[in-house]
Amino acid sequence: MARKPLGLDKMGIQKTMRFGDYLADGGGQFALNGISGLVGAITYFYTDKVGVSALTAANVLLAAKICDAFTDLIMGKIMDNGKSPKGKCRPWFLRMAIPVFVAIVALFTVPKGLTGVAQIAYLLGTNLLATAIVSTAIAIPYGAILVLRTKSIEERNTMGIFRAALGYIIGMIIAIALVPITNLLGPNGVADQAAYIKFAVVVGAISMILMFVLYRHSKETGEETKRQDDGIPFFDAIGKLFKNKYWVIVLVANLFVFVIYAISGASGTYYAKWILGNDNIVGIMGAVGLIPTFVGFAVVGPMAKKFGVRKTLLIGFAVGIIGAAVRVFFPDNLIVTLTAGLLPSFATIPMMCLGGTMNSMAMDYNDYLYGNKIIGMSASACSFGQKIASGLGGSLIGWILAAAHYDPSAAAATSAVRYGIYTFSIYLPLVMLVVLFLIVSRFDIEGKYADMMAQIKARNEAEAAAE
Repeated sequence: MARKPLGLDKMGIQKTMRFGDYLADGGGQFALNGISGLVGAITYFYTDKVGVSALTAANVLLAAKICDAFTDLIMGKIMDNGKSPKGKCRPWFLRMAIPVFVAIVALFTVPKGLTGVAQIAYLLGTNLLATAIVSTAIAIPYGAILVLRTKSIEERNTMGIFRAALGYIIGMIIAIALVPITNLLGPNGVADQAAYIKFAVVVGAISMILMFVLYRHSKETGEETKRQDDGIPFFDAIGKLFKNKYWVIVLVANLFVFVIYAISGASGTYYAKWILGNDNIVGIMGAVGLIPTFVGFAVVGPMAKKFGVRKTLLIGFAVGIIGAAVRVFFPDNLIVTLTAGLLPSFATIPMMCLGGTMNSMAMDYNDYLYGNKIIGMSASACSFGQKIASGLGGSLIGWILAAAHYDPSAAAATSAVRYGIYTFSIYLPLVMLVVLFLIVSRFDIEGKYADMMAQIKARNEAEAAAE
């Protein structure tokens, strides 16, 4: 039986996505957030389960992210120059399906007995494999295919919502269930390394399966695929990107939002254990945190239609600022933590949903400025922000704990440790939300978008007529 043809969106653009396509597309974000979430939470595993010092853990994560910063742009150029008959983006989902499983499990299989340089080499090598290689090779094509899959901003927004929802599911599983489940799997109700490995095997296997599904359902529209950016030299392309203020805004906004997200995922265990008195409370904190998540996913679509992308983001950041400011005055109160703490969580949801749409508009602005979308390297903005943030969040926690002389075997937290935990749990997110509000307020492309696209169309038609 023939499937019912898809119609046009409200702007008169042909739709290309069905419900199953949205679900399959969102599976890629599950795999990416599985890696970033585990990397963000791995500081606690290193310090309290493997015996690595907080300073060593922080420096390993930072070193991996410095390397990762370069591989994003390199991967963007590799993808743009690809010649596969399956497309420029789609083949990478198949190529990385098995490596994503290997990379996730390898993070936790730190050989017992390793010390010194050998231990650091293993930690750095597995972090590089997971973030700089596997995650990069998925994230850049994944970010780019949003532009190639559909021209409809409406469908791009919906893709972003599905991606954020499925990515948030694994993020919340890690934030809520990692400690309770690994404790359950460990001997006498206390997690050991083997418990973490079992958890990683399950996350890795699901991620691998979803990458195969993503490959099967992905498509690249013919017209956009033909207009790729093969001829731009690497450093020329980088220069053009940094002259595009909208790409820079997306780059910085992604970095800050996902630092907040990474800190939230990694700091909860420390907060529950040392401030609230029981690390299992992190499960309650995470469960309550699902409330703003569900609300956010429910309202972002309607808000974007009514207010536009920029205003929707600004409303979210303003709400988050209020919640974080309240926590400053009541840092030890469980009720305040579970209520006002919901608001900064809500603030990150709109950016997670609409960041891909923002990046696609920045690519269209490249086309307007240069006659080239610079798709692959432009896609590195979202990937760069997410992956640098996942390591930077963990590194910030490690540095602060090291400065406070954190001792995981102590009977109680010292005053310095308590204020260190307040810093990365409350103060830093508040500052970053304020900066995000100021930065995103300058993302004013929506008012220019219709005229910009009309000029691009007219230019392309004139060039085609001249050929």
